[in-house]
Amino acid sequence: MLHGAGQDADDFALGTEMNLAAESGGYIVVYPEQGTSANMFRCWNWFRPTDRIRDSGEASIIAAITREVMASYEIDPTRVFIAGMSAGAAMAVNLAVAHPDLYAAAGIHSGLAFGVADEAFSAVSAMTMGNSAAQLSAARDAIGLRRAVPLIVFHGDQDTTVHPQNAEVLMEMHQGLMVGTNDACASVTTELGQVEDGYSFTRNTFCHGGGEVFGEQWVIHGLGHAWSGGDSNATHTDARGPHAAREMMRFFDAVADARYATQSGGVLEN
Repeated sequence: MLHGAGQDADDFALGTEMNLAAESGGYIVVYPEQGTSANMFRCWNWFRPTDRIRDSGEASIIAAITREVMASYEIDPTRVFIAGMSAGAAMAVNLAVAHPDLYAAAGIHSGLAFGVADEAFSAVSAMTMGNSAAQLSAARDAIGLRRAVPLIVFHGDQDTTVHPQNAEVLMEMHQGLMVGTNDACASVTTELGQVEDGYSFTRNTFCHGGGEVFGEQWVIHGLGHAWSGGDSNATHTDARGPHAAREMMRFFDAVADARYATQSGGVLEN
């Protein structure tokens, strides 16, 4: 779980309520912290090229932390996931692209696509404008012949910090990567919902032709730059939205179960 700007591990854990969501499934949750020595705003440096590739920078460090925890506990290697908020979500995208052999799926909240910026100025532009193109070719090169990682994506349509259009760019990139790993045509289904005494939302579910889900996109109507659901006593959290942590856990379990069933049937998707 990768926090957003200005947050620390305790604040992020409280606000997202991910620990509560993980407890019922027996998950271990790890909260790496970014220090002010690396970024004065405690942001993960998602935009720097050296921090988004496989074998260098912050992406490599976070992957190493993941492997260290896996080595210290009895971790099922098919049920390892990465998630984040804002700058942490953008870094989680980097991890999903650069380490698809490590993470089974990723949860992206208020994030950005891979390679939309290369330094601080272009990062701010991508965040505020939302019209930067993802580096799909670079993402394909990073993936190589390995699998593309399923994503569940949340974004508030009133987010003025990371423009909601970034979620569209991310899903377009994701479809390009995922459909490229499967010859069957993809399909999208749309569901409208409403949280009691809270926000309405639109959920798009992306499936391969065989029915396997490879992505979900949640647009929360009225939500700003805040984690959907959870505890509003923490920063950047709005309890009036659907509970993103529980939905991520549901998606992660479903993806892992489907992958296990596919492999058990003798057909590997990667």
